[in-house]
Amino acid sequence: MTPLTGFAPDAEVTTPGLLTNCDNLIPYLNGMEGAPSPATPANTPALAAACIGAAVVSKLDDTRRIIAGTTTKLYELVAGAWTDVSRVGNYNGGVDTRWSITQFGDATLCANRADVIQRSTSGVFADVATAPKAEVIFTVGAFVMALNLNDGSEKPDGWACSAAFDDTNWTPNIATQATAGRLVATAGRLTAGMRLGEYAVAYKARSIYLGQYVGAPTVWNWLQVPGGEAGCIGKEAICDIGGAHFFVGDDNFWIFDGTRPIPVADGTVRQWFFDNCSPQYRYRTICSFDKQKNLVWVFFPSNSSSTPDSALVFHVIAKKWGVANRAIEAALNYVQQGVTIDGLSAYSATIDGLAPYSFDSQFWLQGGRAMAVFDTSHQLQSMTGPAAASSMTTGDVGDDYTVTTLNGIRLRYAQAPSAASAQVFIQQNSGVGFAATGTGAVLDGKFDVRQTARWHKATFTFAGPVRITHMDAILTKAGMR
Repeated sequence: MTPLTGFAPDAEVTTPGLLTNCDNLIPYLNGMEGAPSPATPANTPALAAACIGAAVVSKLDDTRRIIAGTTTKLYELVAGAWTDVSRVGNYNGGVDTRWSITQFGDATLCANRADVIQRSTSGVFADVATAPKAEVIFTVGAFVMALNLNDGSEKPDGWACSAAFDDTNWTPNIATQATAGRLVATAGRLTAGMRLGEYAVAYKARSIYLGQYVGAPTVWNWLQVPGGEAGCIGKEAICDIGGAHFFVGDDNFWIFDGTRPIPVADGTVRQWFFDNCSPQYRYRTICSFDKQKNLVWVFFPSNSSSTPDSALVFHVIAKKWGVANRAIEAALNYVQQGVTIDGLSAYSATIDGLAPYSFDSQFWLQGGRAMAVFDTSHQLQSMTGPAAASSMTTGDVGDDYTVTTLNGIRLRYAQAPSAASAQVFIQQNSGVGFAATGTGAVLDGKFDVRQTARWHKATFTFAGPVRITHMDAILTKAGMR
């Protein structure tokens, strides 16, 4: 049987095992599976307004804070309620404002470029008096790094770092090593940034800079990374996948491990993505890494949307793609509070009424980490629920010179769905278009059909959780048995 190689609409359609279309079907190491449905954590109400940035941060004693921001406020999830922890006077966000959130020791820091950097060790946030306004902030080594600044004047290509081991001090001084500079070797503003080991990485739309700590007086030495015009299109179009960055550029999807950026979508989904993603709002793409499953979720605005409403999913080990469209406001890695026997009543008054999640799901586990989103109702939801309906369309099977009879298609399941059906198609000559023929249920992993043509393909629809590893078409030359 032929192993499934994932969603690859850019590839040659006769490639064995590829899928030319799929919906709510994502890769796992050995095949494809139904995408998880959103699950609302217990005692988690909706946010008061659209979420424009959120994070789970850990303090030095391993206690966690869940911070979410709106255009004018910052909130913390405390005892089942979103508590307003905004500074006095609220914030001045606009249409494209997004929060960047990081943790430095016990201090949580937030930046939105409309206001100076915000700081809180607990409770309400306050201005860091000497800090600039910044588009992106992150921690690296003994410093907090800020990119795309306004420190009284506009410096979209500017960077700054706090004093060593002191996130409250941003006044340039050789003694404290607080300093600032600009990255002007290439055109454009700084769009994104992230720590990579002990390096700081700053991205423009078409270039990358690697920053290395060298001590006073220079403090940080920046080198432009070779690799053509690879860069990141937006502040959230990037995620850390463990030892490397995955990011979306103007011309490809990339992985950068500190040496050279490597494209990962050529011949699979690159052209499909740029054909289906809004050119005007592509910079609003949001990437999130599900470490438990080795999956990168790429949420992007479709051609008919100004906000993320579609999603590609990439398995970083298997190098396969899938599709699981979701309309979201923000993404984060949520840490579950866990459930005890005594606490089950918060979910249901009866055992039969409990959520239908397997008991090894991250939904139930204390400290369980799961990819999560804020949906368009401002509700935090973890992606831990059971899979709903999903579908996939095969590539083309056949030959330009031989008429064949398709007698059946067999799927190999690692987990069989509760129900499955199929629609098959035929095409006599390549390029003229496929015509639908038989439909029916998939029974015992096999769909029985009898149709004759040079080319064949099929669409399968699944109900409930499913895992498919292989497929096989039973073909014979027409007129033979």
